[in-house]
Amino acid sequence: MTAIVSEETRTRDSIAKVGKSIFDRGLTSGSTGNISVRLSDNRMLMTPTNASLGMLEPERLSLFSAEGVHVGGDKPTKEAFLHECMYCGGKARSAVVHLHSTYSVAASILRDVDERDVLPPLTAYYVMRVGTLPLVPYYPPGDEALAAAVGAAAEKHHAILMANHGPVVAGKTLEDAQYATEELEETAKLFLLLQNRDVRPLTAEQKEALLDRSK
Repeated sequence: MTAIVSEETRTRDSIAKVGKSIFDRGLTSGSTGNISVRLSDNRMLMTPTNASLGMLEPERLSLFSAEGVHVGGDKPTKEAFLHECMYCGGKARSAVVHLHSTYSVAASILRDVDERDVLPPLTAYYVMRVGTLPLVPYYPPGDEALAAAVGAAAEKHHAILMANHGPVVAGKTLEDAQYATEELEETAKLFLLLQNRDVRPLTAEQKEALLDRSK
């Protein structure tokens, strides 16, 4: 029991630390964005509703049972279903970060993007951390159709961009999910800065080689 409590305490502190880092660097604003981590016993900690990622109180994080029932802490975010959908995509996933980060959201609003893979492979680190980024259609927050769309995409992808909404990214660890989300945001920024310019993205062969290396 001591090990479980210790893990939970460390995880609560890590979520608050990552949330503050994300907020302080302007990757989220107000009470937008949410973070979750699945514990080794399959319980889950998640940032609560109407909470700023910059001012999280570890002891007030929402706690879910292994069966997905809210059992402690503040009321969970209404976007909790996004996290549940991402975890269903793979047993190795233990953390999810969802932001409304400016450049990623901007990319999700563009009309003429490839919905199968929104951002081109501009850098090696983007390919290794994100890989392929599908776009799911717009649905209102909390809509069951959004859950179905994200769940379907999560079966093959650990990073998803929701139209007119933002990215949701899963990782093996909270650090992995955080870094992948940040790499996605920086690549979206590059993508928008380079609009109407001739670019030299990585080739299909270079991308494939990087994907093989990151497996």
